Amino acid sequence: MEVRPVRLRAHEAPDDDGATATGKRLVLLKHDLAPQEPGRGDRRALIFGHMVQRTRPRPAATCGSARRYPLEMHEPVVSGLRDRLVVAPEVADALRTGRPVVALESTLISHGLPYPRNLEVACAAEAAVRESGAVPATIAIRDGRLVVGLDAAALVELATAADVRKVARPTLAGALAARVLGATTVSATMLACAAAGIRVFATGGIGGVHPGAFETVTAPDGTRRPPSLDVSVDLEELARTPVVVVCAGPKAILDVAGTLEVLESRGVPVVAVGTDELPGFFSRASGIPAPQHVADLAAAADLAQTHLALGLGSGVLICVPVPAADELPRAEAVAAIARATADADEAGIHGPALTPWVLQRVAELTDGRSIRANTALIINDARVAGLLAAVV
Repeated sequence: MEVRPVRLRAHEAPDDDGATATGKRLVLLKHDLAPQEPGRGDRRALIFGHMVQRTRPRPAATCGSARRYPLEMHEPVVSGLRDRLVVAPEVADALRTGRPVVALESTLISHGLPYPRNLEVACAAEAAVRESGAVPATIAIRDGRLVVGLDAAALVELATAADVRKVARPTLAGALAARVLGATTVSATMLACAAAGIRVFATGGIGGVHPGAFETVTAPDGTRRPPSLDVSVDLEELARTPVVVVCAGPKAILDVAGTLEVLESRGVPVVAVGTDELPGFFSRASGIPAPQHVADLAAAADLAQTHLALGLGSGVLICVPVPAADELPRAEAVAAIARATADADEAGIHGPALTPWVLQRVAELTDGRSIRANTALIINDARVAGLLAAVV
C-alpha cells in the first residue's frame, strides 16, 4: 500500500502511531483493522481504525434511507441530494415501515408520449405497481427540489406543460438551481432512488450506445462522420448507483450489442427473465443472447438481492419481454428502425433530439403499433418491479 499525504481536520492517533513517509509501504496490524464504532451523533469517522474528525456532520437519512442504504454508501453525492428531497407522505410512510416502493421516471410523461396517452400510461403504471402490492413513487423536479411521489395534479401538469426540462445527471444541478419544472430520466431517477432509499425502479427501456458512437459512419450523401461518442449517461449511472432497474431492454434504436459491452465492462449485471435472449424492447426477442438469464421472477429477485448485498456499487438491469399480445414483430421493428434512422440522418437530427425523433418516426411507419408495444411494456415493467420490490 502506498501512503500519500491527506489533509485532515483532526487526527486522534493512538500512542503507538508513528509517521510514515510518503511512498513507503504501510503495514496494518490486526488492531488497526478492528471495528471501533463511534457513538451515535459522533462526528468522527473511522480510517484504518483511527478516529478522524469530519469537516461537517452528515445529514440525517431521509424517510428510512438509513435502513435501505448505509450512510457510507454514495457519499458525498447522496448526502447532498437528501437535502433536496421532498417525499410524499405515502412514500415516506412506506419506506419508514418497510413496505415495498417502486420508483417511476417522469420523462416518458413529458417527452415520451403525446397527451393524453402520456397521462393515461403514467396512471396505469402507478396502478400496476399498486396491484403488485407496492407503493408507486413517480419522480420529478419542481421549485429546486427532487419530488419523490407525485399527486394527481402534478402528473397532469407534467403531461400538459410545454416547457418541461428533461433532466439527467449532467443537467441535474442546473435544473435544481434554475427551479424549473423537470422530468427525470433514468440517471436522475436512480440518483433520487439512492437518496430516498428506494431499491427498485421501473422504466420502459434504458439509453445506451448510439450507432456510430465508436466508428466512422458514411452518410447517405457520401460524407464521412467521425465517431460521435454518443453514449447515454444511463450506462454510467447503472455502473455507480446500486438500484435494481426493471426494463424491456435497451431501446431498440440503439447499438444493443455495443450497449451490452459497455455494461459488462462497467460491472453491471444484465439479466433476462424467462428467456435466454435479451428482450428487444418493442419485440420479445432481440436476436442477441442475454448475458445472464433466469427462469422466473423469484430467481431474478434472489440474484438482485445478492448483488446489492455484496456491496459492489453497481446497479442491476432486469430485462422482461413485452407481453406477447402487444409486441411489434421483430422483423417489422428492425425495418422501421432502419428507415427511421436513415430519415433522421438525412434530416440532420443528432444528439439529444435523436431518440424522440426516431421513436416518433417509428410510430408513424408502424401505424402506431410501436406506441401500443411501448405502452404495454411500460405497464408490464411497473407490475414486475412491484413484485420484485416486495422481496429485494
